[in-house]
Amino acid sequence: MSRGSMVNAALIVLFVAIVAGTWAWMALGPAHGEAEPSRAAAPAKWYCPMHPEVVSNGPGSCPICHMDLVPEEVAAADPAPAADRAALTVSEDRLRRIGARTATVERAALVEEIRAVGVVAVDETRLREVHTKTAGFVERLYANAVGATVRRGGVLLEIYSPELLTAQEELLVALRARDRLAASSDSEIAASGDAYVRAARRRLELLDMGPTDIAELERTGRSRRTVALASPIGGTVIARNVAQGARVEPGLSLLTVADLSRVWVIAQVYERDLAAVRIGQKALVELAYLPGRLFEGTVDFVYPVLEGGTRTASVRVALPNPDLALKPEMFAEVRLVREYGERLSVARHAVIETGTRRMVFVELSPGSFEPREIETGVQLAERVEVVAGLAEGERVLAEGAFFLDSESRLRAALARSSRTAD
Repeated sequence: MSRGSMVNAALIVLFVAIVAGTWAWMALGPAHGEAEPSRAAAPAKWYCPMHPEVVSNGPGSCPICHMDLVPEEVAAADPAPAADRAALTVSEDRLRRIGARTATVERAALVEEIRAVGVVAVDETRLREVHTKTAGFVERLYANAVGATVRRGGVLLEIYSPELLTAQEELLVALRARDRLAASSDSEIAASGDAYVRAARRRLELLDMGPTDIAELERTGRSRRTVALASPIGGTVIARNVAQGARVEPGLSLLTVADLSRVWVIAQVYERDLAAVRIGQKALVELAYLPGRLFEGTVDFVYPVLEGGTRTASVRVALPNPDLALKPEMFAEVRLVREYGERLSVARHAVIETGTRRMVFVELSPGSFEPREIETGVQLAERVEVVAGLAEGERVLAEGAFFLDSESRLRAALARSSRTAD
């Protein structure tokens, strides 16, 4: 065979081998371990994260909320750790447009403050009524006006009472009889004189004659036409029910004296806030006529009955009032303060309520967020305690989380639908 014939035969064999190999590969598929060539992706659809019904064949903006449309292939990403939400990567420009802001998870002191409206009231434990136990007439009235300041033991009024005058005379008679009976040789008779004196003295005491007046009566041997009524406490006269010359009867309240060096503020606290009210917790009180001045007191009682119309309960705050700046019946603004100590917490706006769960979006890197379920504790107006799910120092989306939450749920749903179709 010539050299040229041999070359032509070799070329024919090589061509047949190539054709056979190609046919075998097409029939059997790629060999084990080789990557299957990617199939051509279908044309992408663009949709609005906030209004999924808005769909377009190309990029653009939503005619309803004017947000940028998102390509469907991005939405088909695998979902994040939260089963019903997907991780997101958002451009800086878009974060700026939705007003997104991140905050740090930190350990700090949690302080709860409840605001309520209150009224200054007299401390009922420092309230005394002055009355007489005998009928008579007011001959001198010293505390003759509401608002008068009196001291403990100071004379408020003098009363002429025939019964008291008779009781004084009985004591003087008993004293003279005791002196005569003391000389008796019979010990029982001699001792009876002391018994008469004790009985007469006791009657005067029961008629509210003071020990000083009784001692003066025994020393001088002369009865007094009028008897003075002293103030049982130091304070202010807040009620006067008698005038000079008036006839009085036993049990009639003549004067009411209140010690206003300590007062109450009765605050109305809504039912929803009662769980945060504790006996002994600090309270701050401010008055409209003294703006800027804070009075500090403590909660000393929570009334057991709720007001049905307003759904509030009365909370009593005790306050020192040395300069009498707090006057009964004044309106006051009350701030009840409860301190929980240092706890791990996050901004309130960062927590998304889902009904049965609470979620946050954790920043993994600039513009990249991962949804995460957390457990919460104390919830305040600005902060929420984190019991589990976050670590100190992590950053979460504090503002704009609502916008991203809707998109995150939609992406997770689309991802599940895509896997089901495959």
